[in-house]
Amino acid sequence: MSNVVVLDNGAGLIKAGIGGERDPTAIVPNSMGRPLSSKKWLMADQLLSPDVDLTSATARRPFDRGYLINPDLQSSIWSHIFSNLLKITPSHSSLLLTEPLFNLPSIQRSIDEIVFEDFNFKALYVSDSPSLVHLYEASRRPYGLVSKTQCSLVVDCGFSFTHASPVVQNFTLNYAVKRLDLGGKALSNYLKELVSYRSVNLMDESFLMDHVKEELCFVSLDLPRDLHIARKPGKDNLFRCTYVLPDGITHTKGFLKDPEEPKRYLPLYDEAPQQVAGEQIDMDQLENTDNSEDRNRNNGSKIDLTKNEFGLTNERFLVPEMMFRPADLGLNQAGLAECIHRAISSCHSHLHPVLYESIILTGGSTLFPHFAKRLEMDLRPLVPDKYRLKITTQEDPILGVWRGGSLLASSPDFDAMCITKAEYEELGSARCRKRLFH
Repeated sequence: MSNVVVLDNGAGLIKAGIGGERDPTAIVPNSMGRPLSSKKWLMADQLLSPDVDLTSATARRPFDRGYLINPDLQSSIWSHIFSNLLKITPSHSSLLLTEPLFNLPSIQRSIDEIVFEDFNFKALYVSDSPSLVHLYEASRRPYGLVSKTQCSLVVDCGFSFTHASPVVQNFTLNYAVKRLDLGGKALSNYLKELVSYRSVNLMDESFLMDHVKEELCFVSLDLPRDLHIARKPGKDNLFRCTYVLPDGITHTKGFLKDPEEPKRYLPLYDEAPQQVAGEQIDMDQLENTDNSEDRNRNNGSKIDLTKNEFGLTNERFLVPEMMFRPADLGLNQAGLAECIHRAISSCHSHLHPVLYESIILTGGSTLFPHFAKRLEMDLRPLVPDKYRLKITTQEDPILGVWRGGSLLASSPDFDAMCITKAEYEELGSARCRKRLFH
């Protein structure tokens, strides 16, 4: 059995397991939470317990804006995972760890101290996410384009950032990586704002709104049409859904009032959608939709803040729309398609055709229904006609990075690639790190 621990240390979720396995042993939040009714902090898997009520729970995360800011908290969460979930002895194991692109040297030093001084791991290898995604996809299809050319463009929509990263022969081309300062956390926060403004104040409900986003949001393929339908009253509005809030007595988790309701819009998407790219939707149009939504919901009366449920309509597709048109929301950012186009344009022109044909989507935010289709519609007008465009979503976008790490950890060359504890003690963090990225 392998004695390499593979840790995909995301800002939102930690995926942890043993190298050589297909799936991680644990997929848990990289956070601590304290329910209102408790003085005790819960961490990682404890937050997923079905009988824990996380309504208005206080959350603490070791990461902020994509970077590790609280090493002590991270060390506590790792300790819990190693002892209680993986049941491993760090001093007898090596560690393969993922870290964000462009991680700061001071943060790298903190991580090395935790790994070698707090946990006494035998050896450490640090990798970035895109190279592991590329490795896994190349191994899955040994005769596919990614494997033959050893090139891909990995789009990682994570918790804090979205990166478009060209990878060549398992190395991420840092000079060509483009970043979008939007991820799953920003989308959840935007959903909180929309629902709190229109229905009931849920600004403190981080865990709950993550669930609402994952269950109900989808990517629009025809924004003008969908905005028009979202204005309709009653059953003519195919996007309307009702979400029931936890009451802390009969149910501690939120749930959909009618599980079939979110699917009512799907027949619209069986037909060929209109072209979204280039359509101009101004903020006045969104504002008018908001106002009509409020009128439809309130029917002339004030919102009842004591109700234990709320409705969603156009919020369901306006939230993921942030990824594609951040400028419409006042953010000075290029959309995802433009981000990818810029990343590929930063590479040598000989790589352009193969990169456009080898776009791999990974990360939790790519799980929104119709995500890849919409990205293709937005990207196609930016790509020269002579190039083919192919976008592949990983079979499990949340586990793709971990599976690449598991594959690398089980390779015969892995031990030679690592920094050993003795090397760390002799040379220090900075000099050891230089070996990792050649």
